[in-house]
Formats: sequence, C-alpha cells, structure tokens
Amino acid sequence: MFFSFFAIVLHTLKPSINTSQNKLLDAHNPSHYIFSTAMIAMNTNLSSISIISQTTFLPSLISSLASPQLPRIIITPSTTIRSCTSSHKPKQQTISYDHHHHHLLFPNAQERYSKNDSQINHSKNISMVRDMLFSKEGNKTPLQSMMLIDTLQHMGLDHLFKEEIGSTLSSIYDNFTHQTHHGHNLFESSLFFRLFRQNGYLVSPKMLKKFIDKNGEFKLASSKDIKGLMSLYEASHLNIGEDILRKGKEFSSKHLWDSIEWLDNKHANQVKETLDHPYHMSIQRYKARRYISMHQDDHENGCKDVVLFELAKYEFNVVQLLHQRELDAILSWWKKTGLALELSFVRDQPLKWYMGPLAMVPQPHHSKCRIELTKAIAFIYIIDDIFDVHGTLDELSLFTQVINKWDVSAIDNLPNYMKVCFNALYNVTNEIVEITLKEYGWNPINILSKSWGKLCNAFLQEAKWFASKQVPNKDEYLRNAVTSSGVFIVIVHLFFLMGQGLTLENIQHIENEPSFVSKSGTILRLWDDLGSAKDENQKGFDGSYLELYMKEHQECTAKEAQDHVMVMISRTWEALNKESFTQSSFPQPLINANLNLAKMVRVMYSYNDDNHHLPMLDDYIISLLHHPL
Repeated sequence: MFFSFFAIVLHTLKPSINTSQNKLLDAHNPSHYIFSTAMIAMNTNLSSISIISQTTFLPSLISSLASPQLPRIIITPSTTIRSCTSSHKPKQQTISYDHHHHHLLFPNAQERYSKNDSQINHSKNISMVRDMLFSKEGNKTPLQSMMLIDTLQHMGLDHLFKEEIGSTLSSIYDNFTHQTHHGHNLFESSLFFRLFRQNGYLVSPKMLKKFIDKNGEFKLASSKDIKGLMSLYEASHLNIGEDILRKGKEFSSKHLWDSIEWLDNKHANQVKETLDHPYHMSIQRYKARRYISMHQDDHENGCKDVVLFELAKYEFNVVQLLHQRELDAILSWWKKTGLALELSFVRDQPLKWYMGPLAMVPQPHHSKCRIELTKAIAFIYIIDDIFDVHGTLDELSLFTQVINKWDVSAIDNLPNYMKVCFNALYNVTNEIVEITLKEYGWNPINILSKSWGKLCNAFLQEAKWFASKQVPNKDEYLRNAVTSSGVFIVIVHLFFLMGQGLTLENIQHIENEPSFVSKSGTILRLWDDLGSAKDENQKGFDGSYLELYMKEHQECTAKEAQDHVMVMISRTWEALNKESFTQSSFPQPLINANLNLAKMVRVMYSYNDDNHHLPMLDDYIISLLHHPL
C-alpha cells in the first residue's frame, strides 16, 4: 500500500488499492507543508512517463511503475516523514529528489530539504528579496521597480509581497498621472500600461499613440525592437475593446513571428514563449514554471537572481506537494462514491476535473475550495453524460423535475441510475452547504440547488431540440448553451466556498448569473463547439454553434466559420476583461478565479484532430503536478 500522486494511474486498473485518508495539510500554517520536496512518489524511474488525457494515459504509464510495496508516506503537522507499513517503531526519514534519475530517495537525514534548514533559508530569502526589491535606499527608477514587479509575477512570487507591490505601484501611478510624457520607448510604455491595468488602475492605451504613424498604424521603426514588441504583445491581451490594442496585437504578433527566423536560439525561444503563452492568457503557476525553467541560468544580476530563483523553486515545490495531497483525497472520494462502477457510462476523469480548480484558485489557503469544487465539477460531467449518452427523453424530463424540486422523496419514479446520481449530488451539495454555514454563517442551499436546476433545464432543452429534430437558430442555441456549459455552477459554488463578499446584495446578484460569469460561459461554449473539441468518451451529440452558423450562412466555408468563431471568442475576452477590470461588487479573488477559468478553456478543449488527444492539458498536468523544480 502506498500514498502517492500516482494513485491516479492505478485507481482504474487496480480498484483494490486504498488511497490515503490522512488529514490534509493545514494550508494556513506554512510549517505543515514546509518541505519543498519535489513530490511524494514511488521510488521508480519516471523519466519516460507521458501523461495522456483521461484514462488513455494509463497503459503507457503503468509499465513504468515499480516497487508497489514501498511504504506509504504521511506528512504530519510537525513535518516528520514516517514509514507506516512496518510493524516496528516508525523510523524518521527525510526524502530528496534525484534530478538525474527522476525519483525520490529514501532515507538521508542530511539532505537539502530538512525542516529547519529549509524553513530558515526560506525566511531569509524572503527578507533578502524584500530588501533588494523594495528598500527605499536603493534609489531605483520607476522602470526598474516595474520590471522587478513584472519579474515577481512571472516567477509566481508576487503573493509574498502584496503590500510592497501595492504601495510601489500606487506611488508610481501617482507620479504617472501628473506626467504628460509616458515612457521613453515601446517596452517601457507597454509595460507600465499592462501592470497598471492588470492591477486595477485606470489607464488608457493612448499612451501608445506616440508609436503610431499618420496613417494610424504602428511605425515600422518598432518592427525590430524585439523587447518592445514582446511588451506590446503582452499588453495587447488586456484589451477592453480598444482598436489601438487590436492593431498592437496584430503588429507585434506578425513581426515577432518573423523575428524567430533570424534570432539566435535563446532569444527565439523567448519570443515563441511570449507568443504561445502571453501572461494574461496563461495560468500563473504554469507560466511561472516555464519562466523559471527558461531563465534559471540567467544571472545578469548576480546573487539577486540566485536568491529569486531559489525562492521561486521553493514556493513552487511546496505548493505542488499540497496539490498532490489534494488529488489523492479526491481520488479517494471518487472511489468511495462508487459512481464509476454504478454509472459505468459516465466519464471517469477525476484528474481532469481537478485541473480546473487547481488553475482557478491555486493558493494554499484555498485547499478545501479546490477539493469541494472538484466534486461539484464531477457532477456537471456526470449529468451531462446522463443527458447526452444514456437517458431517454421521458427519463430526462423526470430527472429534471426532481432536480428542480430538490426533494429526496421525489425520486421514487426515477430509474435506478438516476436515483444513484441524485443521491450522490444531494449529499455533496449538503456537504458544501455545511462548510459554508459553519465557516461563514450563510446557508446557500436554495441558490446551489437552483443552480443545478438551471443546468438540467438547459440540458433538457438541448435534448428536446435534437430529439424532435427542431434546430434552434444560432443565437437561441448559444444563450442556452452558456448555461449548459456549467460555468455558472462552478462560480456560484466557488463564491460560497471562498466565503469572501458574502453580502445579501452579492448573493442576489450572483443568483442572476452576472455578466462576468456568462462571458466565461460563452468563451467555453464557443471553444467547445469549434469542431475538434469532441470529448473522446462522449458519444452523444448536443449541437454546435459552428454548425448552426454555417447552416444560416450557407455561402460560408468551414474555415471562414471557424475564423468567425475565433473573432467572437476574442471579442468576448475583451468584454470579460472590461467586466473584470471595472466591476467593484464582487471580491477580486472571485473575479481572478473566473478569469483563470476562462484561461483554462483553451487548455481543456484544444483537442488533437487525429485522436482527440489533449496535448495542452497533458503539459499542464506534468508541469503542475508531476515534475518538481
């Protein structure tokens, strides 16, 4: 028996294996997860592992596994790591990561991740970075300060210095608003604009007009300024509907792609990284992982860079360890429900379900949120499969009625598989209600149950359309499909689980599906309908905006229709940005989580045309949960 992130690869093939039920680390107490060890894993060579989306990765991975008798590992609040399978008195062990052979070594009491050394060194590094970056004695220019803030964000360290970053930005912005000349070059102007807007300051892209010629286009003189073009490209993704930023994106994108042909490998790779993963469109932990890996050998600033990268690696690995433990808890819960066996026709994808909450709220103190939100997301997929691939129209109508009544006594007329689903959903929802009531004093049962009713109503509408062969127009379809995307379910559950901004006004507002939520739902649905985004285990058919658009525009080619949908997605992103940067009712952490959900859509729905493979999701899984830094 073992306790391991890699339980994910065995839970389907070896259902008899028991995953750990140990209490999760207390995310509010750093000492509870102070080990920055790479991962808790089996002592086996993992260098050849390639995780493929959903259960298709299991056969290729299982052959790499070895030593199933290794001791299960528990991390206690005192951070002692013990062997728990031996009948003898547990022997203290420390673990370290062998970067050459890609596995953990047992035991070695003097290894680098001992509690005291790592904790002291971590605190020292934070103090050093704080002194280096924010000491008033440094006489740094505003540009230098902004570049340092940008670096901290790219390395995933900005949460450690929120107050310092906030005061620095506020001071620079106060001076900025009294100046008529903003930035000496394209890099500086674009950087200031992006960081101000990204952090909620009112700023106009008109500061970029100095780089526009008399014809309203960006000056060709900027086409070889690679640093400036990269900064402009990053800034262009914070567009809230401004034409100058649309032009900036087109201009910078074209010339950056052209530059790859003549740049050296190092700088060409940096350009491609910016083009493929702009900061505003990427999940921060994923971006930080890639940034650290790409720049860790750059030490232009000497010891400052060494300290920064050491701190960034430590932070990444500590949080990764917590996320692995959460995944183990989710796998254990999913196995205990028995739903994968009782509802054998539904998708069995707990790892995929967890990736959404992991991306939306990655901070350690949201551990419980991630676990409970994953459970809710599981039922979106389960109910979707009931409607799409299994239930008859009569059964689906009965099921929808029961969901809307939200009454256990009303399930008698349901077929057994629907009773199983409703009872499990009912229990999970009550569990979330209990958490919210206990921790925040609010009982959200009415809103949560109504949210499931909304989802089933939307699913049923789609089922009726296609059972009767009545085809809605594209706009009618999209309005309903935004609800059936499940985004509203995710955000309303997260709103109560996070517990911030729980006022009567906000609760009434979120019940009516605020526009920032529907924008993310639109982005998800349009990506999902782009043709190649058909889930490999989902055999039903529930419509496509792309097909309906082509039906209403018969002169349009498939490529033209796809381009139209991509423009719609881009415009919806602009609207979502505007909502996110300007709304003041809901707490910023919820707004950021909603933005992160929208960012994950492309990852979750970019299927490989040949075999419905999800290469981007695979990369996220490996980067965020598999390999340490």
